[in-house]
This record gives sequence, C-alpha cells and structure tokens, in this order.
Amino acid sequence: MYLTHHNLNLKPFEESLDPRFFWVSEKHKEALASFNHGIQENNAFILLNGDIGTGKSALINYFSLNNEIDAIVATIPDPDVSISDFFRLLSKEFKIDIDLSTKEDFLIKFEHFLHNVYSKGKKALLIIEEAQRLSQRLMEQILLLSNIERKEVKLINIFLVGQNEVLDLINDEKNDALRQRPTVHYTIKPLTESETQEYIKYRLSVAGSKTEIFNSEAIREIFSFSKGYPRLINIICDRALLTSYVSEVNKIGEKIVKQCADDLKILVG
Repeated sequence: MYLTHHNLNLKPFEESLDPRFFWVSEKHKEALASFNHGIQENNAFILLNGDIGTGKSALINYFSLNNEIDAIVATIPDPDVSISDFFRLLSKEFKIDIDLSTKEDFLIKFEHFLHNVYSKGKKALLIIEEAQRLSQRLMEQILLLSNIERKEVKLINIFLVGQNEVLDLINDEKNDALRQRPTVHYTIKPLTESETQEYIKYRLSVAGSKTEIFNSEAIREIFSFSKGYPRLINIICDRALLTSYVSEVNKIGEKIVKQCADDLKILVG
C-alpha cells in the first residue's frame, strides 16, 4: 500500500527471516565468528540466548545460510514434543529414511548417517529453537546424540537457541553433564540507538529506498519505543510508513512515530 508512495520495491519491515534484510552489526559479526570457531574447535554445544524480539531466529537463520562450513543443517523450531516425534523430526530435517520402530534402531542408523556425513568432509548441525521448552527427558536424549564421535571428533554440533530462561535449564543440577561439555555461549543484546539507525537505513536500502525516510527525531522516538528490539523496530516502522502514506507525508518525523507508538502500546504492552 505504501510502497509506491515511498518509492520502495519491497516491504522493508516485514516479520520474516529473509536473509537479504539481515543487518550484520558488530555484535552479530562477533556471534557469527564465535559460532564458526566453536564448530571448528569441535564444541558439541553452541548456546544462543536473548530476550524475545532480539533477533535470535534471524541470526541463526543467517548463520545457517552463510556460515563458512560445508554443513548439513537441521532445524527443530519447537522441541516441546515427545521423544519419538523428536526423532521423526530429526529424520525429516536431515532427510534420512529411517524406520522408527525402536529408539535403538534409530540411534544405530542415525550414527551411521553421521559417520557418512563426516566421511564426505561435511558437518552435521542441529539447531533447536525455543530451547527453553526442552523437557528433561528430551535433553537427556540430545546429550546422547552429542556423544556420537569418531576419532575424538564430534559428529554433530548442536545449537540450543532460546529465551533467557534456557539458562535456568542449563544450570539445573540435572544437566551437569551438559555444562561439562565444551560449549560456545553467546547472549544477543538489543541494538543501541546508533545501531537502530543503521538497522533502519539498511533495511530501507534493501527495499529500494534512495532517500532518507525517517529523520533523526523519528529515529530517536523509534528507539525510545522499541528499546532496540528489532521485532518492535519492525512493527513501529511499518506502522509509521503506513501512517505517512495515509497522511500523504513523504518524510517521517517525530510526530508520526509518537502517534504510532501511542497506538501500538495498547497492542504490545
């Protein structure tokens, strides 16, 4: 609706994992480097945590598509499933034809699959999102998978991606075995005000913008509303673009952003 008004080719602030719109900040570069290092150094687990809306899924999706490693990647979007369903999801994501008649049969064939991946010079990466929802029983099965190795080389690297509550799960005494494994840990933080400005500018440029749409006062109000959380930045920027179109305003200033913030506070709290 507002694309033509602002001379845009794409909607710049949609909630999607389109890697074209992923702005790589210095903190993201640090995270990506630590992920690559953890895999190269044979760390069984890589832990990424952060508040809701900080961009964990976008970061891990970008990594899975742009990492420096020749890898086969499987993603479990929500691990709040039974053990048998978890194994089925693994088989589907890794594209393995496995008869799931017994757990033992699955583990034998899955280990064979991992050895085959290793023999081809590849890595197997398992990404588990919403990891704070993992049950203790499923965590034990994941630990079992992490034990599969060859010549002391781990055959699968497991990413645990979740909200900050995942740290409570990791620190539970029942998971001492997990804490004793070599683990890369990165906490993703909200953007600063200057990073928020760069984030908005980048996404608009990808969408085709050739001019400055949000002035500096608008950026300040966007940061005040969003506190640097990308999800909230996207929401208020999208609303501001729509409001400016309806109001027939080309450059968005403080007034429009404040109006949108007042409207959105009812929805986002």
